[in-house]
Amino acid sequence: MTLHSPLSGPVNSGFGGGKKHKSKFVLGVAIMGLIPFVMSTFAASVTVGNGALEFGQGSQQAIACDSKIYIAMGEEWHAQPTDLDASAGFFRVRAVTVSNLDLQACAGKKLRIRLIDGTSQEISIGAIPDAKVLQVSLPAALPTANISDPTALLLSYLTGTGNPITGTLLASAAVSVSGTSIYDGSVLSANNADVTFFIDPSASVVNIDGQLVRRTTVETIDNPAASAPAPAPSGTPTPSSSPTP
Repeated sequence: MTLHSPLSGPVNSGFGGGKKHKSKFVLGVAIMGLIPFVMSTFAASVTVGNGALEFGQGSQQAIACDSKIYIAMGEEWHAQPTDLDASAGFFRVRAVTVSNLDLQACAGKKLRIRLIDGTSQEISIGAIPDAKVLQVSLPAALPTANISDPTALLLSYLTGTGNPITGTLLASAAVSVSGTSIYDGSVLSANNADVTFFIDPSASVVNIDGQLVRRTTVETIDNPAASAPAPAPSGTPTPSSSPTP
């Protein structure tokens, strides 16, 4: 079976094919794969030129902060018995991991993931239909320990157009810089980190059939607030002196 992946052959805009010059990897590229494995992986090493990059379902501006990343999709069995088949169910998407991420090169950026189905529609990954994106803010300083606090990572849902969604957060996230990589078992570090988005750890609300996922996108967005200097403290007012009568 032929996979009509944007990475399966040469791509215009000055990259792909047999080019051997070094450049940056595009976070924002749609990475194709077949699903029904317990751990599905999506991998790509793409060299880029200048300008917008066009793929089958549209175009995206090239945003790069790393030379190579990998995407690993973790799945687990979700029981859904019926009267006719007590063993019925499907493999639900448990987590999506961005591996081999250089946190020094991507310091302070916002990292987003989306899941795309076979009709090129974004799959809802939250409790409401508009929740199409999960986003974290990568640490501005190189972390020396793993981070799993969603508040510290500013984990949030977004609409497909990037508007924040408030309400109950069913997801969780982790930035791992020690231990071994989910993708290939390599030793993790701040320059070879795993960033994992857990869709719904409780498996009680968001249960996405892994076979419906045909594409995963990863994007980085500049986060000026992460690098903006803190405002200087205002000086202590000096009481005005009154002339001595």
